[in-house]
Amino acid sequence: MAHAVSTHAPMTASDSPANPADQRLSLVLIALFKGVLYRDADVRLWEALLALEARVRDYVEVLGLMLIVDEAEGHAYLRQRPEEGEDTPLPRLVRRRPLSYPVSLLLALIRKKLAEHDAAGGDPRLILSHEQLVDMLRVFLPETANEARLMDRIDSHINKVVELGFLRRLRGDGDRFEVRRIITGFIDADWLAELDRRLAEYAAHLDDSVDETVPEPRPQPDS
Repeated sequence: MAHAVSTHAPMTASDSPANPADQRLSLVLIALFKGVLYRDADVRLWEALLALEARVRDYVEVLGLMLIVDEAEGHAYLRQRPEEGEDTPLPRLVRRRPLSYPVSLLLALIRKKLAEHDAAGGDPRLILSHEQLVDMLRVFLPETANEARLMDRIDSHINKVVELGFLRRLRGDGDRFEVRRIITGFIDADWLAELDRRLAEYAAHLDDSVDETVPEPRPQPDS
């Protein structure tokens, strides 16, 4: 009589269910590679990041990246590790995007507004209306007889700042925006202290017929 033969291979360690800690590490890394991880967006994922922070740092360091965690403000993100005398620099995983002068200017003005808001105390959230953003920016833009075209351009600059993650439209009210506090990591206090000089530079370069670019503001090392 023939004996039945099992067609299933024996279970190995790799076939066993994933280690819960490894699974949490994977979820944290995926979230960071997709963009900024906010505490208020996913508390459980944020807590996993804090619990596994050392492992996350070790993992991304191999890829030439640094983990920036701001527990006070509740956000974390990855940035490229500075190239310090490396014979063979690693390819960049975090892309640096050039910003137009108006967008860079709007970021500076929003950061200044946040500093003033914090100095006044009260609600930690800064909410700005579309009208406020327009008024902040148009002071520095060249005069034009085409108001509709000017408004279209200002709206495109505001949309870019939203896309970059420094502004978030309030749910149910697209004309009001919350300033995301991650902007403090990209425009620090030292940079802000030179704002008057920078505004003069922006004003000198703003030309309605020219779309020049400047490097995106970068966070200071370990700031």
